[in-house]
Amino acid sequence: MKLNIKNIRNFSIIAHIDHGKSTLSDRLIQLSGIISERDMKDQILDSMDIERERGITIKSQTVSLPYKGEDGKLYLLNLIDTPGHVDFSYEVSRALASCEGALILVDASQGVEAQTLANLYLAMEHELEIIPVINKIDLPSAQIDWAKDQIEEDLGLDSDEALAVSAKTGIGVDKIFEAIIRKIPPPVCKDNSVFKGLIFDSHYDAFRGTIVHFRIFNGSIKKGDKILLMSNNAKYKVEEVGLFQIVRQPQNELIAGQVGYFIAGIKNISDVKIGDTVTMPDKLCEKSLGGFREPTPVVFSSMYPVASDDYEELTAALEKLKLNDASLIYEKDSSTALGFGYRCGFLGLLHLEVVQERLEREYDVSLILTSPSVMYEITYTDGTIKIIDNPVQYPDPGEITRVREPFIKASIIVPDKYMGNVMQVCHEFRGVSENYQYLTSNRMEMKFILPLAEVVYEFYDRLKSVTQGYGSFDYEIAGYQETDLVKLDFIINGERVDALSQLIHRDKAEARARTACKKLREEIPRQQFKIPIQGAIGGKIISRETISAFRKDVTAKCYGGDISRKRKLLEKQKKGKKRMKMVGSVEIPQSAFLSVLKTD
Repeated sequence: MKLNIKNIRNFSIIAHIDHGKSTLSDRLIQLSGIISERDMKDQILDSMDIERERGITIKSQTVSLPYKGEDGKLYLLNLIDTPGHVDFSYEVSRALASCEGALILVDASQGVEAQTLANLYLAMEHELEIIPVINKIDLPSAQIDWAKDQIEEDLGLDSDEALAVSAKTGIGVDKIFEAIIRKIPPPVCKDNSVFKGLIFDSHYDAFRGTIVHFRIFNGSIKKGDKILLMSNNAKYKVEEVGLFQIVRQPQNELIAGQVGYFIAGIKNISDVKIGDTVTMPDKLCEKSLGGFREPTPVVFSSMYPVASDDYEELTAALEKLKLNDASLIYEKDSSTALGFGYRCGFLGLLHLEVVQERLEREYDVSLILTSPSVMYEITYTDGTIKIIDNPVQYPDPGEITRVREPFIKASIIVPDKYMGNVMQVCHEFRGVSENYQYLTSNRMEMKFILPLAEVVYEFYDRLKSVTQGYGSFDYEIAGYQETDLVKLDFIINGERVDALSQLIHRDKAEARARTACKKLREEIPRQQFKIPIQGAIGGKIISRETISAFRKDVTAKCYGGDISRKRKLLEKQKKGKKRMKMVGSVEIPQSAFLSVLKTD
């Protein structure tokens, strides 16, 4: 279709988790008519099974919707979908940089929550036109006037302009199209003599290689053009350009302001960096678009196959998964207890869970994961500074002058009656209260500085339980601070098991060691000899549990007689047990490793 730049609108939908983003996308796609009723299904933009089951968006999608306005003109509305979870906030920021406007969704029964605010600030940083939308008005618990008050007070937006819709039933969704055309400005192209585009996403296709999602700011692009990626100066020849309309629709040309894809025979997804600027050698732009950064992992864990024979399969599975997920980082690792595996870096805990689940489902690999850890900055006595993420790399305490760990700025929005519970939980997790403010008469935003290592463990679950599900949580990395760190080792039957080692704050070490020892005692099967399980910091034992031995009653055959006869038999048994303990080895089952990672 022949398009004028004035008839293009690029917008995104932003919201807290579970406020109906994917459902609203479904309704907009349905109304635009790009897909038949027969092919329509819920969460049509969510392509992975995990996304459907959990009801979350992990991999953002893009779709171009043709729409004939009330003025009779034909418009092309590009919906750039964004993931809702805090782990993927960099991808959200790149998607917003490709838009001129955003719909901000507020749940009529839950109101404004932490990520609604965080995403609003992101949208404001990119100077987007924001349209408030109140969703789920069909629910019996919907309070539309209350939601409007929150939009006015918490978000500072005009509640008279808020659209009341039900994405599930379709009530009021048709008004959104007209609001987008009327309120969101068309793209502006200042100079068509150069070519400039922003890469905001990519995915891998087994037949065509990497398919790059991008937004054009200046110039136009067609098949056969030579392009240049500015972050690594790689040059490619374009094989196909087109739009996303659930399926890929090839086009002759894409012009400034449009959002689409190009295929250029890029074999490895790691060569395409999100946030990178794409240009052409013969239409070179001097300066790249700002905001580009490499994805930085914050949580680390080692992965080992349950059966050591499956190492090759795990290697192949990680290589294939890396093609679809450029932010996954891994390197070879080995453990005396678990054999060969990989040390992996993740964007956050959800990212870790998703990678683990995809490896087990899509590639049928059974895994053992070690306790998640973060990056610590260690200053040695000779002045050198090293960053470590693995307990195995932790040096002798005598060589260290100081250790620093990463902290986060957490923003928690809760009804004020849970304020005491939240403060208690945050202080338990070594949090420091920064400030708090009332957003409305009974809802407040609390800000804390928390160590990332504590949040990784079980913070989110505790927060949800003490606030009965009403607490919402968002965070950003806030740099490093000095800490008192120790390495907690576990010794089973006299042998240190390196795969169970953890780096932990000294105050928490004893409680963690006791809990872990109890769990190991329940999981490790009994033997013919006693098995001591010990938690240790260096040479100091801080907790111990013992698995008692199976015992044969050797005195059963003695009927009466002298006590010395029984003693002789018991002494003989004792020697045998001692000999057996020297040569016996303890098999640690997979469930024992998993039990240490889980909390009550």
